[in-house]
Amino acid sequence: MTPALELSNATVTRAGRIVLAQASLCAHPGEVVGVVGANGAGKTTLLRAALGLARVDLGSAQLGGRELGAISEAERAALAAYLPQERRVGWNLSAWRVAGLGAFHLPPREARARAEAALARVGLSGLETRGVLDMSGGERARALLARLLVTAAPLLVADEPAAGLDPDAQLLALELFRQEAARGAAVVLTLHDLSLAARACDRIVVLQAGRVVADGPPGEALAPAVLASAFGLHGQLQETAEGLMIVARRAGG
Repeated sequence: MTPALELSNATVTRAGRIVLAQASLCAHPGEVVGVVGANGAGKTTLLRAALGLARVDLGSAQLGGRELGAISEAERAALAAYLPQERRVGWNLSAWRVAGLGAFHLPPREARARAEAALARVGLSGLETRGVLDMSGGERARALLARLLVTAAPLLVADEPAAGLDPDAQLLALELFRQEAARGAAVVLTLHDLSLAARACDRIVVLQAGRVVADGPPGEALAPAVLASAFGLHGQLQETAEGLMIVARRAGG
C-alpha cells in the first residue's frame, strides 16, 4: 500500500542548529500515527517538513507516493490537510464560514452544508453563526478542527489537536480522528498526553532532540527505556479499565 505521507532521513537546520537529524515519518491509509516527544524535540518541524512547509536540507518527502517537489500547491491541498498548533484567527467570521474554508473548492451551498455537518460532529451544533472570536478558546479550537474534517482529505495532519480542549472534547476529537482513519484516511497527530496517544494511535513515533528514537505500536514505542530516555520518566504503559495509561514518576522525583 502506498503511504499517504513518507518523510525519509530528513535533516533540518535553523541558524546553524540541527532541528531534525535524519528523521523519518510514514503514514498509511487507515492508520492513526502519533508523534510525541518533550518540548523542543522537533515534533512540529517534523510535520511541517513532511508537508513541504519547512525546508529540508537533506532527505526526501512524498505525498501519495509522489515527490513533494513535483506536486503543485493545488494538488498538495487535495492530498493533505493541516491543522497547525497556532489557533489564531484574524477575522470574526462565523463558525460555519471558518469550517467551510476546508471546502473552498465546492459550491457555496454544498460547502456550508458540509461545514455545518462537521460542526455538529465536533459538538458545536447551534453555534454555526457565532463569530469565532466570540467563542471560548476551546470552542474556537473545535471550529478549526471542523475545518480540517470538512476537507475529507486522504491525509489529515494535526499539531496538538487536543490542546485547549476539556477532557470530554479531547476524547471526542480523538474519536473523530479514529473515524477518519476508518473511512480510509491517514492521520498524523502530535500529542503531549502520552496516555491519550497510546489509546488513540495505532503507531507512535517518539522524537528526542530531533531524532526518531522509537517507532512502533504503543507498547513498544513507549517502553520503559524510551520513557526514561526521551521524557525523564520512570514508569510503564499499563492496561486499565479506561484503556492504556502511562503510570510513571519523574526520574528525579
